[in-house]
Amino acid sequence: MIDWIVILQAGVASGTVLLFASLGEILAERSGVMNLGIEGMMLIGAMTAYKIAVVTGNVWLGMVLAMVAAGVLSLLHALVTINFRADQVVSGLAINFVGIGLSTVLGEGLSKSGAVNLLPTFSLPLLSQIPVLGPILFTNHNPMTYLGYLLTPAAWFYINRTRPGLHLRAVGEHPAAADALGINVYGLRYRYVFIGGLMAGLAGATISLAVSPGWFSDLTTSGQGWIAVGLVIFAQWNPWRAAAGSYMFGALRRLILDLQGPQTLLFFANPFYYMPKLGFFLQMLPYALVILILFIGSREAMKKRLGTPAALGVPYVRGERGL
Repeated sequence: MIDWIVILQAGVASGTVLLFASLGEILAERSGVMNLGIEGMMLIGAMTAYKIAVVTGNVWLGMVLAMVAAGVLSLLHALVTINFRADQVVSGLAINFVGIGLSTVLGEGLSKSGAVNLLPTFSLPLLSQIPVLGPILFTNHNPMTYLGYLLTPAAWFYINRTRPGLHLRAVGEHPAAADALGINVYGLRYRYVFIGGLMAGLAGATISLAVSPGWFSDLTTSGQGWIAVGLVIFAQWNPWRAAAGSYMFGALRRLILDLQGPQTLLFFANPFYYMPKLGFFLQMLPYALVILILFIGSREAMKKRLGTPAALGVPYVRGERGL
């Protein structure tokens, strides 16, 4: 039978990866810069974290340097799109290829390096005793999962209830008006693209040091960077909805794996046991859903309905009107 507590608990743990990446992308896109290079940045972060952990034995140093490595890569994207005003989609795809190539080359042979110290798991006293929610949210999780609980409300509060958050939204909606009020449009966009890179690096490090320990080349992230991009649109640039979508996707991935187990009973028989290809089809569905979300979200009418930042993807040039 299906153990729903285990599935939801695993969904929260693995969904934390998507949460970090999507929160960083929300901040970047709120400033008006789209970053499709999240997958490559996550791979750089995952490779750096695992390699540093192997060499030094210090997982926390690996976490920090993973964020720095992905942040440096994000600055390249910021330079190309903000200063040189290149197409943000093309630049993001190029950054993605750079990240995949660099991580593959620099991580060569890393998969054979042996086991390393990983982030510990622990339960939170008292909170883990809460019926139903306690075993799911506060039992046997790594520190990154608990950090995700804190970052979600913090990001929402920052965006919607603080003056810097107001400046962030102004730069993403009406950069010319923000510039006229003395807000540094270019500086803020650089800052939030860099923060998005840091968060992508943290997401990658969480994979290689906690969720799926190890380095498996470009299979390490399994396309989760693209899922994060779709989640931002699905969440309508809202951190709370991004958290719900992240955990839901994580639980869905675990459910698909459990359904394929030979001991799972579904209508007195397990169709996945007799039709293995059905499992592959279900594993494909979340990614197909992301493609559908990106397609729908690209339509102009739907952009307004979803609340897409008005200046998203539009380079800002001081003195031009309508921006």
